[in-house]
Amino acid sequence: MVENVIWPAYFDATLSRREGRRVPRSLAVEDPTVDEVAQAVGQVGYDAVIEREKAYPRQGWTESGRVLVKDADDAGKSDLLQAVGAYVATLRE
Repeated sequence: MVENVIWPAYFDATLSRREGRRVPRSLAVEDPTVDEVAQAVGQVGYDAVIEREKAYPRQGWTESGRVLVKDADDAGKSDLLQAVGAYVATLRE
């Protein structure tokens, strides 16, 4: 069983790649929430578990939360992030 961890910072357009963004700016949004990321994971077709009390390691002073993606064996993390990023951007439109 593969469990991927997805942080909202991966989709934050205000961050650089060095600061933790993992998708292109075209798929990123400003200040994504853990709820938006979890909803996008559900749209992609995976089960999401939200852990709100967690802090992104590069921004340990803020508890942004994280999303655990269950049973994502069939997709690599990069592919998963691209698909979730597309849905997060669509949710904001």
